[in-house]
Amino acid sequence: MSHLTEQAIKASFIRLLNERPFARITVQDIVKDCGINRNTFYYHYHDIPQLLEEIALDSTNSLIASYPDIASLEECVDAAFGFVLENRRAIGHIYHSLNREVFERYLMRICEYSVSRWFDTAFAGVETGERDRERIQRFIRFELFGAAIAWMNEGMPQEAVLEAKQILSLCYDSVSRLGLV
Repeated sequence: MSHLTEQAIKASFIRLLNERPFARITVQDIVKDCGINRNTFYYHYHDIPQLLEEIALDSTNSLIASYPDIASLEECVDAAFGFVLENRRAIGHIYHSLNREVFERYLMRICEYSVSRWFDTAFAGVETGERDRERIQRFIRFELFGAAIAWMNEGMPQEAVLEAKQILSLCYDSVSRLGLV
């Protein structure tokens, strides 16, 4: 029963987050929306930021589990941008709130995972020094993260997703031409 209550609280919060900014959502709004009392909310969560943190962790873990192997840079972009596209309003409200760092922390985790899995798949069997491997992955991870942040700042236009894929493709071509992989 406890798990079902937590799921109901999370679903209510996300539903409300799709309707209004983060700062305008109260515990009272959440408990009213999901039909529980305040004590029940506080039994499960200390406050709304803790609820947000748990939702971000769950979403990140779910996204990572859905991409056990990443064979292309396009899949990296799809992993990093996909969840945001599916939850555009809610993510926009989080991004433009005082809790933006939660979004950025989990976005970086998704970028790190995606680039690492892609590198392992794309360059399986290719001899690369550990230091070069780390540098290449860090560069592409930061490019992917930066593209996602710029995309958020620009209002999440659909064409920016294609542009991010093209930029990452250029990064891959540059790395290949330099003979680092």
